[in-house]
Amino acid sequence: MSRWALITGASGGIGQAAAKKLAQEGCNLMLHYHKNEQAAVHLAAHLDEAYHIQTHVVQADLAITGGADELVSRLPLCPDILVLNSGRSHVGLVTDTEKDVLASMVQLHVTSPYELTQSLLPAMIQKKAGHIIAVSSIWGETGASCEVLYSMVKGAQNAFIKGLAKELAPSGIRANAVSPGAVKTDMMSSFTQEDIAMLEEEIPLGRLASPEEVADVIWFLASKQSSYITGQILSVNGGWYC
Repeated sequence: MSRWALITGASGGIGQAAAKKLAQEGCNLMLHYHKNEQAAVHLAAHLDEAYHIQTHVVQADLAITGGADELVSRLPLCPDILVLNSGRSHVGLVTDTEKDVLASMVQLHVTSPYELTQSLLPAMIQKKAGHIIAVSSIWGETGASCEVLYSMVKGAQNAFIKGLAKELAPSGIRANAVSPGAVKTDMMSSFTQEDIAMLEEEIPLGRLASPEEVADVIWFLASKQSSYITGQILSVNGGWYC
């Protein structure tokens, strides 16, 4: 029997790659998006045709109060795999950060993932099975100047996963996070080619990650191959900050 996975932020680079990987492995998918409906619908149609799976596309704004409840109300069923992937970066000094930006970032990265997990857990606990995988960031581990807010919310995700894993282990549910470094996605679009070249020089493997390399780790954490791994933050960063 095929498992169902819910991927938040499925229209983004890592979200799309994760959806393709899970579809390849036979998972049915619920694909969440906020604004990019066209990308989500196109992705669902492609995966339907290519892998003969079931897909369901759902919209919700997880950066606002009530967004997680709205998303849950639109799901056809409770997933076996929850991939908490929605997110956006924020560059700016702490002293320049507006209160509405702070509230929105905390809602998107911390409160909504907590509320979404809270709503979907009872079904997983009843089945004594489930996987929760957060897509965090290298800055949640090391911190970054001019990205203090982003570092804070990603660090909160890591702590959430560590505590959650201990609480859910007796119920047969595993919780882990993937912590990417620099990945070739739209999040890097503000960087010039010169910026990227300088960045690649800092990374021991000498290049950015592909979204597919992150997706492979997401699937690993949802598979039997990681059956004794829980509460871990797996760094996928090419040796950049070990």
